[in-house]
Amino acid sequence: MNKSESESIATMSDFPKIHCPLIRQTFKINQDDWKKVGKKMQLRDPEVYLVVNKINPGFEWVFEDADTFAVEKLDGTNVKIKVENGRLIAVQNRKNVIDPLQILKGKTFLMEGIFKAIDKEYVKDNCEQVGEILGPKLQANPYKLLYHEWYPFERAIEVLRYTSFDKHERNFDNWSSWFKDFLRSRYYMKLHKCQLEESVFAEGVIFYNLKRRAENKSWMAKLRRNMFDWYYQDQGVKIFDYSKEGRAEIEDQEKFD
Repeated sequence: MNKSESESIATMSDFPKIHCPLIRQTFKINQDDWKKVGKKMQLRDPEVYLVVNKINPGFEWVFEDADTFAVEKLDGTNVKIKVENGRLIAVQNRKNVIDPLQILKGKTFLMEGIFKAIDKEYVKDNCEQVGEILGPKLQANPYKLLYHEWYPFERAIEVLRYTSFDKHERNFDNWSSWFKDFLRSRYYMKLHKCQLEESVFAEGVIFYNLKRRAENKSWMAKLRRNMFDWYYQDQGVKIFDYSKEGRAEIEDQEKFD
């Protein structure tokens, strides 16, 4: 790797953090329930960090702007790549620089995903792209892939958009119902060429507003199924103080994802 290539890797920025359009609060859960399912549900402590029926200040556009749309949030790991003159010169998994030539003791499944994407013509020349690596070694492989694949976010915007998003009022109760019973993975359906009822649930959605992006304003937000109370209650987990009254009474706790 020469000096110019090293400099290119060093100057790649991390993909920006995407925030939730709803306020989130921390709620305690039953200690015994946590011991039973905490590891399975990736809960480090006997508590859950859930959305409540309050708009996160600054994200009113998600609810009010007609140019906002919803795209499936893919469940894998974030990878950014840079290509110059047809050569892959930089790969980053968030802030972790990946050496594409480290074939022994390296994360070769990441490179497998990128080369699979090259075969599908997802990779563009002379630019940086960000996407999600999906496959057998990631997140228990919810899409039942036999290989790893890097899926660019720009492509997701084009083909994984939920047209039903514009048919219903944008509010907490509607989204809770949508996510709980109807939010199926469009990626899975396209991959396996199956019907809606045969698909798996999507992890969540990313809200995009390309007009706001052009105006250099905040233009992305995220919402996952595991941000709702029913996600845990359906697994028999008791959540304390999650009545509608309790949502308003519990003091907000500042915490990052």
